[in-house]
Amino acid sequence: MKITLNNVGRRFNKEWIFRGLTTEFTSGNSYAILGPNGSGKSTLLSVLTGSLSPSEGEIFFSADKDIPVEDIYQQISLAAPYLELVETFTLTEIIDFHFKFKNFAPGINCKSLISILGLEKSANKEIKYFSSGMKQRTKLALACCSDSPILFLDEPTSNLDVQGEDWYRELIKNFTKDRLTIIGSNQFREYEFCNIQIQIADYK
Repeated sequence: MKITLNNVGRRFNKEWIFRGLTTEFTSGNSYAILGPNGSGKSTLLSVLTGSLSPSEGEIFFSADKDIPVEDIYQQISLAAPYLELVETFTLTEIIDFHFKFKNFAPGINCKSLISILGLEKSANKEIKYFSSGMKQRTKLALACCSDSPILFLDEPTSNLDVQGEDWYRELIKNFTKDRLTIIGSNQFREYEFCNIQIQIADYK
């Protein structure tokens, strides 16, 4: 899987969030998009997921052949603070709902995903009664345990305590091999495993 950017920029009104970005993202690599809050990391991730169009330049998605931007959603999984879970669903129901649209990663099913979360006692609890950390872990597990070639994580350790951060690192180790992984972050603990870094400030 490959995402190719050719002189890509995005602006809102007259303000350029970033521009002049030419690069490739390829499977088997992990990329960190870095910058302080408000610098444009989430905007770039939205362009890379196909949910925002570039204001200038071109973006191409390809595997064995080119993939139209309107179909790229089938290839990606995303966890981000601004993506909300359905609060009236139980944990089991949210997993069943999510995997109507995605396939489980090899060897994973609903029961083993709940075990990975360590939330066996909360399997039938509604999401609205989860702590912020439990919700974040659920978002991360749903994304990482989906059988998709591209994984996007925006500020992945938001609301996680030290134990949750250790859990996150274990999740990454187990579920990012051979995938194209792209992380938006300003916290080293979130992207320390990434082998390629992109500073959003270099494209202002």
